[in-house]
Amino acid sequence: MSQIKLTINGQLVSANSEETILEVAKREGIYIPTLCHDARLKPYGACRLCLVEVEGARGFPPACATKVTDGMVVNTDTVTLHEIRKTIIELLLSDHPLDCLFCESAGRCELQDVAYNLEIEKVRFEGGKHAHLIEDFNPLIERDPNKCILCGRCVRICQEVQQDFVYDFINRGFESIVTTPYDRPLAETPCEFCGQCISACPTGALVERRSRFKGRIWETKKVKTICPYCGCGCQIELYVKNNEVVRVSAEVGSGVNEGNLCVKGRFGYEFINHPDRLTSPLIKKNGKFEEASWEEAINLVASKLSKIKKEYGVDSIATIASARCTNEENYLMQKFVRAVIGTNNIDHCARLCHAPTVAGLSAVFGSGAMTNSIADIAQAKAILVIGSNTTEAHPIIALQIKKAISENGAKLIVIDPRKIRLVDYADLWLAQRPGTDVAVLNGLMNVILTEGLEDKDFIKTRTEGFEELKKILSKYTPEFVEKISGVPAEKIKEAARIYAQAERATVLYTMGLTQHTTGTNNVFAIANLAMLAGNVGQPGTGVNPLRGQNNVQGACDMGALPGCVSGYQNVCDLGVIEKCKDIWGTKLPENPGLSLTEMIDAALNSKVKAMYIVGENLILSSPDISHVKEALEKLDFLIVQDIFLTETAELADVVLPAASFAEKDGTFTNTERRVQRIRKAIEPIGNSKPDWEIICLLSKAMGYEMDYHFPSEIFDEISQITPTYKGITFDRVNLHGVQWPCPEPNHPGTPILHKEKFTRGLGKFHAVEFKESAELSDEEYPFILTTGRYLFQYHTGTMTRRSGGIEEICHEARVEINSADAKKLGIKDGDLVELATRRGKVKMKACVTNKIKPGVVFAPFHFKESPVNLLTNPALDPVSKISELKVCAVKLEKA
Repeated sequence: MSQIKLTINGQLVSANSEETILEVAKREGIYIPTLCHDARLKPYGACRLCLVEVEGARGFPPACATKVTDGMVVNTDTVTLHEIRKTIIELLLSDHPLDCLFCESAGRCELQDVAYNLEIEKVRFEGGKHAHLIEDFNPLIERDPNKCILCGRCVRICQEVQQDFVYDFINRGFESIVTTPYDRPLAETPCEFCGQCISACPTGALVERRSRFKGRIWETKKVKTICPYCGCGCQIELYVKNNEVVRVSAEVGSGVNEGNLCVKGRFGYEFINHPDRLTSPLIKKNGKFEEASWEEAINLVASKLSKIKKEYGVDSIATIASARCTNEENYLMQKFVRAVIGTNNIDHCARLCHAPTVAGLSAVFGSGAMTNSIADIAQAKAILVIGSNTTEAHPIIALQIKKAISENGAKLIVIDPRKIRLVDYADLWLAQRPGTDVAVLNGLMNVILTEGLEDKDFIKTRTEGFEELKKILSKYTPEFVEKISGVPAEKIKEAARIYAQAERATVLYTMGLTQHTTGTNNVFAIANLAMLAGNVGQPGTGVNPLRGQNNVQGACDMGALPGCVSGYQNVCDLGVIEKCKDIWGTKLPENPGLSLTEMIDAALNSKVKAMYIVGENLILSSPDISHVKEALEKLDFLIVQDIFLTETAELADVVLPAASFAEKDGTFTNTERRVQRIRKAIEPIGNSKPDWEIICLLSKAMGYEMDYHFPSEIFDEISQITPTYKGITFDRVNLHGVQWPCPEPNHPGTPILHKEKFTRGLGKFHAVEFKESAELSDEEYPFILTTGRYLFQYHTGTMTRRSGGIEEICHEARVEINSADAKKLGIKDGDLVELATRRGKVKMKACVTNKIKPGVVFAPFHFKESPVNLLTNPALDPVSKISELKVCAVKLEKA
């Protein structure tokens, strides 16, 4: 790529040799009309509107597909070009419905804009007109083929970016049409309902059904913020009218998502203004909730907590922070617990998802976070995905995997008990028995060592503990591992070679790897593999845990953990204690607090008397729900702060109504450690308040003044106390996010960790042996149950199940059963079946499939009607205290 100069319309401009005329012109503010171009797609040149004159060139080259050259002379707006463009638009308009008065795309229609810019007042041409049926068969996307101009953008974005191939052209000439090559509804095709086709469409041919007639573009206010769902941290735009969010979009080319969104990010916004929203504080009196004023509710909470603290001690109170809340709110929550209550009893949902990541990677690398950036994935030559259903749980990150494969020739290895959708893109699928991850990973490393594929220089110069690892790995031959895991020995060998021989290889994982009694050992094993092959510290490499909730990384960073204040600073470190004392003006407790799972047991044993739960629905998300419910009901006092009356909130003595992400300012930190701004788009619903304001009110009522007027003031304090955030300010992340660690104000942030050395100095190999799960199948409970997520639902369904279109598409749980197992049990697809473990029973419909191994069943945990976590095992990983949500013994029969 070289720097060149060219002339456009008499203006001398600079460019690089890889840019097109259209890209340079757009950057210089020179208008060239186009209808088939989308920056996310390869140049197409079909609409011919962007034709330009280039001195010395034959004909009129398309600006979108012509790269600039040094000394090039371009004219973009001559009389000839104007007439060509005018003719093209008039031909399109001759067969286009001119119903702009009530078209949903009016004001943002590119065809309308081009016609206006070309000053077209009437159409000179008349001819045949199409009369296609409008396709409004699904609850999210409406297609009107009569408004389609055959630009191909919907076809191409589905093929090039999503790689789902849902749309295509059929017929020829005047009969050409874009449609789906399926004779069944969209919901039964590979369509993910991501709405990318809507975002690419330049007219009103594709529109969102749920936002129709909610507000024209000029009637709405557009606010840029961050998506409230998974940890990807996609940048979104909220369109607001009359204090209601009526539509969501994303700016093409912006954010980690580059303008792409998934079904939840684009269509899952209806919860914001849902009538179920909590609007006033609730106090339970005689078993029933009654509305109360903020003053009454805060005073009651303050007096109860103060009384319990005085009678039973500071450690009789426990708190749960929220991965749904901002960094500022989580910081204040842990400050409140430590400075006001005087205990370290604070935790959050990371305990149920990535606690082994924090424990494991901190011990190996010195930092328990994603090592590389999301965009980095596309640079990998080999990708190992283990325990992550990426296309469903992190759809936008999955786009980077697909991009690596299609554009970079990367090889993909998937290790998962189920044939997840990502397997369709994989070179190799290793279907292990659930709970045998350490054996499989040790097997890969055995092959790498046996065949001399390890990175000897990396091991020698950057690691320690290798000899101990080498001893343990010797017995994990592919044949030995096959007997344990069920993965064929030859596949283990092939996977090891693909990973170790690749120029750059990355590992992605989520809760399929961590939610085990051996969760920390699983993380040790995956980190061992990366170091063994030298795949750390470079682009396209690394160990990359994908965070499941929008700010679970930030909640960890902010110290919503029983053993750390913000920045993972140990609560037992006297220097940390003194620093916090100087800034907060109060002494900190010096002993680690209880983890979330330990809090539940302590409540059952009457050691914890009161709990304050923010934005977490433990009754559906925790293992062994009956156990959790019993514990919460035994408390003397329970406070729940949330946006809805969740199943957990129903058990509370006081419910405090919080504001959603759309109703407040602050920051989120995404899975790649990127701190980003969220912005207030609407006023809080009813009398609800942002969580940070509620915490300040409660703190003041308990005698400790927290006097903040805006989240930026809280962030200033975060930067002061947190080394990894020291160089980050509210202003710095206003436009673009910054990735920690960022130690100084002029530091650019850190896209890749451990480049020259590990945070801890040398990376430490942790040799781990395979251990069986806490509960295995037996004669009484002959199957293994594993759990996970659906693409269309999120976590406990609190938000997605209140977004009508999504709920209509996916509204019930189904247990996946291998067809051979179903035949033996006499179960047919759609039959109602009963699942039973040693902890409870749940009923749901059967999904008979060959996508899951015999002897294994899978069920999602989103649905309160079929609360699968009633069945799961609360047995803990001894290091990280995470529960074994991914393996338990179950029996099932036709209900």
